[in-house]
Amino acid sequence: MFRRPAIALLLCLQGSNAAPSYNSEVRPLLSANCFQCHGPDEEERKAKTRLDVPGEADLDEVIARITSTDPDEVMPPPESNKTLEPEQIVTLKAWIAGGAKYEEHWAFVAPERSVIPEGMHPVDHFIDRKLAERGIEPLGQAEPYTLIRRLYLDLTGLPPTPEEADAFAASPTPAAYESIVDELLAASQYGVRWARRWLDLARYADTNGYEKDRDRSIWPYRDWVIRAINADMPFDQFTVEQIAGDMLPNPTTAQLVATGFHRNTMLNEEGGIDPLEFRFHAMTDRVATTGTTWLGLTMGCAQCHTHKYDPITHHDYYGMMAYLNNADEPDFIIRDPGAEGRFRNNMREAQRLQAELPQH
Repeated sequence: MFRRPAIALLLCLQGSNAAPSYNSEVRPLLSANCFQCHGPDEEERKAKTRLDVPGEADLDEVIARITSTDPDEVMPPPESNKTLEPEQIVTLKAWIAGGAKYEEHWAFVAPERSVIPEGMHPVDHFIDRKLAERGIEPLGQAEPYTLIRRLYLDLTGLPPTPEEADAFAASPTPAAYESIVDELLAASQYGVRWARRWLDLARYADTNGYEKDRDRSIWPYRDWVIRAINADMPFDQFTVEQIAGDMLPNPTTAQLVATGFHRNTMLNEEGGIDPLEFRFHAMTDRVATTGTTWLGLTMGCAQCHTHKYDPITHHDYYGMMAYLNNADEPDFIIRDPGAEGRFRNNMREAQRLQAELPQH
């Protein structure tokens, strides 16, 4: 495929059949040293050469430039104050010799299920593999009091009572442990504990922000997240209802509440503001929060320009904003279920009193 057999020889000398990974080994090198002039930014791109997408560069010329000793030819150029180390050049050569395989940003790659050894729990397999990669030997099982305390803190955020700890320590069997796990997973506090992580992503704890910075009340959304986690709601449903619960056929009150994810942006209640101007700022908040939470991306740079180091373009950014901005934001009043009966009784009493009013 390539006209440089010496590179293939280099791979053989390295004793490796696997080319370097683009995402973990090559892209960081190109991003740090090359993308400023040969990346996605059309305004800064030099010689119409792109190194961030496949098929856009003469790779033989790339090798010639990064190995050149001529200051007028070498890349990166001396005036950039960037230099590729010899081992980095070897990595780039090996990647090109291996086919110069590009990979999408990890946030756009669908996860693949690992092959789990027979009879092994997936979590154990994941942990054991990571420990082995780091050369760490697993320790033995913790003593009962430590084990039960860790379990309670992990699942509910609260320690066990002395009586609960003593009961397990008296009979620390696998069956007893599994029974406690099932009990804690069914506890409402489990949802409260783990909802906090999601609510942080959704910026539930933010205040209104500008000028008056009043408190906000969106606790029904918090309760929805807790109930969803306690009910072990599938993640695809969890996603759909928060992103577009109002667009589902005949949405329920709960599905409308779920879209409160989008309503945690800051507010400006200062007199004399232009509502449309501030709506734009609220939308940038919304794009940033949605991108961070579901795409695993920080999209803020693309708000102003196509960024040299991010996979989201300026055009993509405003396409996403247009999608999120194409909606009204009416208030949604949620009645307390316990108040419905009182409301009907009060209305009947009001009608009775009004009927008697002419007699007074």
